[in-house]
Amino acid sequence: MNPTGPLTRADHRGEAEEGAVSAHTAAVAPDTDRDTAVAALFETHHAGLLRLAVLLGAGPDAEDVVAEAFYQLQRRWGRIRDKDAAVGYLRGVILNLTRMRFRHLRVVRRHAQQNVEFAEDSAEQHALLRDEHRHVVSALRTLPTRQHQVLVLRYWLDLSEAEIARTMGISQGAVKSHASRGMAKLSSILKGAET
Repeated sequence: MNPTGPLTRADHRGEAEEGAVSAHTAAVAPDTDRDTAVAALFETHHAGLLRLAVLLGAGPDAEDVVAEAFYQLQRRWGRIRDKDAAVGYLRGVILNLTRMRFRHLRVVRRHAQQNVEFAEDSAEQHALLRDEHRHVVSALRTLPTRQHQVLVLRYWLDLSEAEIARTMGISQGAVKSHASRGMAKLSSILKGAET
């Protein structure tokens, strides 16, 4: 700063300001990287994750569930060790939020003393699901929650048993059991509908 003599207060202040600017730049760069990465994930995976939320039973809340998942990802971006696992993290958040929605609906049903069925499908849901899939989705909705979720993760997302177990926080044995029981019940429902 001052090559001819000792540093003055102004010189120290200049160094401090430079340090503050470089610290600010360092603080902005990770946020910018995070925002760019999350935006890229949104562009690439939003439609698929929205379909996942619909298939898991988020109903008219599917868009909100997916938006909340991306918000949680952005908030916790610095804590995610493997950035390639971000899509798995999003799936897990969507699954958990959908579970919370089911719990909430159960409480509402208990307190309202009335049988609340699934909300009528929204226009977005109709656009996301083709006609031939609607019957299967209706049958899926009759399954217990865990069986429903395992079948969607296994056959729609094509996740392995280990990936499903990690996403749902259950053992691989439980995944196999839920898948087996769910497929048996789903087959029975669909065969009954054909006759």
